[in-house]
Amino acid sequence: MQIVGYETGAPDGVAALLLADDGEIDRQPLDPGDRLALTLDERHCAGAIDRSGETSRHIRCDAPRAPYCPQHTDRWPCARCTGDCDLPLETCREEHAVYLAAFAPATFKVGVTRSWRLDTRLREQGADRAAHIRTVENGRIARQVEADIAREVGDRVRVPTKIEGLHRAVDADAWSALLADYDPIGTYTFEYGLELTERPVVERMATGTIRGTKGRVLVLDRNDSTYAVDMRELVGHEVRREPSSRQLQSSLGAFE
Repeated sequence: MQIVGYETGAPDGVAALLLADDGEIDRQPLDPGDRLALTLDERHCAGAIDRSGETSRHIRCDAPRAPYCPQHTDRWPCARCTGDCDLPLETCREEHAVYLAAFAPATFKVGVTRSWRLDTRLREQGADRAAHIRTVENGRIARQVEADIAREVGDRVRVPTKIEGLHRAVDADAWSALLADYDPIGTYTFEYGLELTERPVVERMATGTIRGTKGRVLVLDRNDSTYAVDMRELVGHEVRREPSSRQLQSSLGAFE
């Protein structure tokens, strides 16, 4: 059995790990308060999920590169687009929103998404606060606006940076100062129910009591310590349905 993907649960579902066994895909919900008990074994390419039929099927790949080998790596044409394109995808022609997102305590980014996906996209990224600052006709214009703002704000936030601020609140003064240069159409504040008082220990594991998820970060309690797991780092691992016995670094709170 292999972890072949994950779902953030945004905007109103339950996050989950996707497990594949002999082509069949099982969804492992990540409900807060539930116990997760998976032991990670070797890691290799997660293959692909064929969604063309009535039931999704997993296509296995044993290539050593993880989470995906070159053959199974999706290359999204819009990933580094700055608006100098010819609208290559049908979705490029839809109305787009340009937004600013805040990650505690004071890391900010600009981004774009189709207007109807704005709330979902922000939750997928684990944003703490956000502001919708422009609505434009299509993705090309959105990318041009994004590229211009990114020179000052930036357009990427790494997962380790997000984990660093999991236990902190957004610096309201810094956020207000950023928004002062714009005229937001609407603003958002998100809560994820993690209730952390200290930064979790970063680990790659899948055993513990689920505290919750924030974007692609899974937070687990185990042996009086709290851990933050980047779910993408789990993709590709073969797993067994049993608790891991591996010794882990403990948080400082475990010794109080």
